[in-house]
Amino acid sequence: MNELRTHGTLLAGWLALSAGLFAFASTQDSKTPPQTIDRDKITRSAPPPSATNVTAMGPSIHRISEDAETCGVSEETARKAKRMIDEGLAWLMRKQSRNGLWLIATQAQPSDQPDWEDTVPVDLAVSALVMKGLAQTGESTEELQKVVYGIIMGTGLASDEFNPSKGGKIGTYVASTIVSGLSSLGDLQHHDRMQEAITWLRGSQWQAEDQISPEEDWYGGVGYGKHGRPDLSNTQMMLEALHDAGVSPEDPAIQEALVFVSRSQNLKATNPSAWAQAGPDDGGFIYTPANGGESMASQHVGEGRYGELLVESDPRRLRSYGSMTYAGFKSLLHAGLNQNDPRVDAAMGWIRRNWTLEENPGVGQQGLYYYYHALSRALAAAGWKTIKTEDGVSHDWKAELVERLETLQRPDGSWVNPEDRWLESEAVLTTAYAILALEEVLKPLRGGS
Repeated sequence: MNELRTHGTLLAGWLALSAGLFAFASTQDSKTPPQTIDRDKITRSAPPPSATNVTAMGPSIHRISEDAETCGVSEETARKAKRMIDEGLAWLMRKQSRNGLWLIATQAQPSDQPDWEDTVPVDLAVSALVMKGLAQTGESTEELQKVVYGIIMGTGLASDEFNPSKGGKIGTYVASTIVSGLSSLGDLQHHDRMQEAITWLRGSQWQAEDQISPEEDWYGGVGYGKHGRPDLSNTQMMLEALHDAGVSPEDPAIQEALVFVSRSQNLKATNPSAWAQAGPDDGGFIYTPANGGESMASQHVGEGRYGELLVESDPRRLRSYGSMTYAGFKSLLHAGLNQNDPRVDAAMGWIRRNWTLEENPGVGQQGLYYYYHALSRALAAAGWKTIKTEDGVSHDWKAELVERLETLQRPDGSWVNPEDRWLESEAVLTTAYAILALEEVLKPLRGGS
């Protein structure tokens, strides 16, 4: 693994600069919002099966490779992917603010609470994604040092008072992206800072100490912070961060998260939740099982986010969709399960039946670049080189993803989604997602199928 050899020296110089150069746009509230648990909404069922024979998938790979063969791609595919990464990063570097961050004036509404009126700043979370994209090239640049400095200063890591909730109500998402980003630096200088962020992240999980039992649908999950119900999107981000940081899949936080992840799956054999027992049993995943469950795919087809618009005579069920299924599949692997577990096998079946790069299956163009990012990380984690669909066709997913992203890249090197849900009309975010997806293409294959 290549090290960013000059990283420590350059960063020390940046940390010595006057903080006045970095005029943060965040008038952010440093107080974490209070916990909000409405027990009348929580549903209860027997916990899903625990993991047996936990299998560590190996350490996270933090650097792209120049060896196309070890990555399982052709020289042409590797050249295309590297060119697009370079063009995308060049565009991003031109957009970097003086304080080292991106989107410093941008606000967004999180997905976890539809009735929230407040919007929150997204600069820290998005900038951490860009930081990871820059670091994984193995090149130490001035722009990388600036974003590391901006994140350290913006979250209190410089003073050992880590508080990602300075970014508003998306503290867990911020903390997860920062842990993954710091992990990718390969610099022991940041080890203690990363551990501080991991400690904060562990505290964001809903556990027994919060008076949440394993029978309750919040258990093991993570939301945007300790102020509302958990969801699979934030939970998979936490699991990815812990994996990137080298945390063992046997860690209690990961095994507790497995309970929540399993409850998010449309699989009758392992998920006793009422919506799953009434559902399609297709092995896919929904947005959250908490408070009886929600699915953006159900909302997309007019059945309501909670399945509340189904005809009264039909049992309430929730639809699986692409981005959450890849997120769930990846999370099962991070928790140490393998294809011999029925949950992994069922998720693999859903992926084979629903393979596409034209849309985020189940919700169309919504969240398309989040989908590409989740898909690439999941398939790389599984060690898959090809995917054989029900029609018998074997798809080289890396080559197909490169071709698809090549058609979507704009002349200036960026990507953007015309469908603006989940902030994907912001080219900085979608470009970061696309670069991270392409970097998975250029990482060595794991042992798989």
